[in-house]
Amino acid sequence: MTTDYTPTMTFHPQPTPGTATPWAFPAPERGALGNGLTVLHCDRPGQQLVAVEVQLDVPLAAEPDGLDGVANILARALNEGTDTLTAEEFAGELERAGATLDAHADHPGIRVSLEVPASRLERGLTLLADALRAPALPEDEIERLVANRLDEIVHEQANPARRAAKALYADLFDSADRLSRPRSGTADTVKNITRAAVKAFYDAHVRPATATAVVVGDLTGIDLTALLEATLGTWTGAPADASVHAPVTADDQGRVVIVDRPGSVQTQLLIGRIGPDRHDPTWAAQILGTYCLGGTLTSRLDRVLREEKGYTYGVRAFAQPLRSSADGSGRALLAISGSVDTASTAPALADTWTILRTLAAEGLTDAERDDAVQFLVGVAPLKYETASSVAGTLADQVEQDLPDDFQAEVYRQLAALDTAAATEAVVAAFPPDRLVTVLVGDAATIADPVKELGIGEVTVITS
Repeated sequence: MTTDYTPTMTFHPQPTPGTATPWAFPAPERGALGNGLTVLHCDRPGQQLVAVEVQLDVPLAAEPDGLDGVANILARALNEGTDTLTAEEFAGELERAGATLDAHADHPGIRVSLEVPASRLERGLTLLADALRAPALPEDEIERLVANRLDEIVHEQANPARRAAKALYADLFDSADRLSRPRSGTADTVKNITRAAVKAFYDAHVRPATATAVVVGDLTGIDLTALLEATLGTWTGAPADASVHAPVTADDQGRVVIVDRPGSVQTQLLIGRIGPDRHDPTWAAQILGTYCLGGTLTSRLDRVLREEKGYTYGVRAFAQPLRSSADGSGRALLAISGSVDTASTAPALADTWTILRTLAAEGLTDAERDDAVQFLVGVAPLKYETASSVAGTLADQVEQDLPDDFQAEVYRQLAALDTAAATEAVVAAFPPDRLVTVLVGDAATIADPVKELGIGEVTVITS
């Protein structure tokens, strides 16, 4: 026996969108601990994974002669045990706290990064404080880190992008400037690094008086000042003045350097010079113009070199801040990077110079400007959704001696900039006759066609 049955469905009420709220880059609060450590913190309700960034005033320029790379080895050794924990015990304690601890060295200093759940923040900060206060720097671990770095150098020589960057920095900057040499050292310098050298470098430069800690996350119910005093506040050191950086200078007269890679089926391109950095009033306009030139798949460089000509899978233009100088200014590396098939090396360069000259003659379009602003400003709330992204940017501002509201001001400027300002900035950033071009590829195939372009004297490096 069957009966008729008509199913019914009850639909949940469709949600309606709420009122959009204005977004701005978070503003930090600033303070200091009794040991001289500067602290910036930013409460981000709901961000249960707290990010802590400690910026140490340990510039690469402070490395002793013949020991390039010692800062990098020190950074890597900070989580290899303390005065109370072996390397294995320290790693185990981090794991039990659900925390990660990383560090790296760059020209302005060493950055130590901790991420830990808010519920275990005290334990995470204690481990971080111990790593800064009394790293064990065990001799066997230092030897292992040195050996690892020497292995990395061999692999870097086989990486065209790394070889291009090494050649550009070496050619652009004076050999006496630390910027001209690899951040993590060369085989000739790294092999000289010993436990004694690392410990001496730590003793000379790592101290709370010249360091800054950035804490970002959900700090609800946490007495942060008391917690920091009980953890990072136990780190002591002699008072000292902050490091003074020399001004960044470079020779960006137009020329070409070919790093010979016989038989290579591709050529790695890196075209660069130095220009304004974040201290310059034109920085926001430069960001906007550079994005239109080579920041996305729809930029001018990609539209021609990838879509129309098929030379490459992608070309990007970017600006990388280098270091701040004593007068509060600084410089950035302005560059265009990508790779093309070997036969297309000279045509791709010719088209790149045509794009730059056309940009100078005709300028950007309003549509390009609008698309760039929509992306750069529109994606910001997603870009800074995590505590680590906010903490990293705040630490960058500290590293580069920028005001606490710098990033928020950049976004306000980006939204208001017109097409003319963006055009003026990007044309000034990439003048066709003031670009150093590095090519990593088969010199026997590409050298003569590149010389015919007339974009500068061509030098071939065989090592």
